[in-house]
Amino acid sequence: MEWTRLLLVRHGETAWNADGRVQGHLDIALNAVGRTQAQRLAARLRDEGEAIELIYSSDLARARETAQAVADATGAPLRLAPALRERRFGAFEGRRFADIAAELPQDAERWRRRDPQWVPPGGGESLLQFQERATQAVCALAAENIGKHVAMFTHGGVLDVLYRAATGLGLQDARTWQLDNAAVNRLLWTPDGGLTLVGWADRSHLDDTRDERFA
Repeated sequence: MEWTRLLLVRHGETAWNADGRVQGHLDIALNAVGRTQAQRLAARLRDEGEAIELIYSSDLARARETAQAVADATGAPLRLAPALRERRFGAFEGRRFADIAAELPQDAERWRRRDPQWVPPGGGESLLQFQERATQAVCALAAENIGKHVAMFTHGGVLDVLYRAATGLGLQDARTWQLDNAAVNRLLWTPDGGLTLVGWADRSHLDDTRDERFA
């Protein structure tokens, strides 16, 4: 059977993750915790001999910096893929959810309920638009690399829609899985079956649990 092994990673922590701010397409660098997470991940993948053949990364700094640490450690070539960016949140980027809820409660409620049609004001993406963009990008890259072991460095929202695609869950189903910074997630892609879940949220190389924050 033709297949592509996918190792998927959310970027390391940023100061805005720690502060609960929505990042979206804003280009925020890793903080000290995030850089440590990236180095621990890189050491694990090098020491365990993962044999990663190619690395793709979102072009945003937080993902790119995390991916570069792994590329340096493993020797795998790194290519930037802007389609792996986080969901675009328009005017909400840079803000905390509590502040948005106080100012625009109807928008905040539609966001909280994961309304697939709702578009964040100021040029955001709906969940449906985002899901289509992210899943198509990942599946297209997987199709280009049949038989290879490929790592992709991306964002929490992208991992969320990929998990749903791999498990058959809907966009509005309650999330019970983790989207930890710098954890290891594994999917398999085949031309006939699409994405299949292999393993998720392996953070054995990380010591702390400070990860469940905005994208």
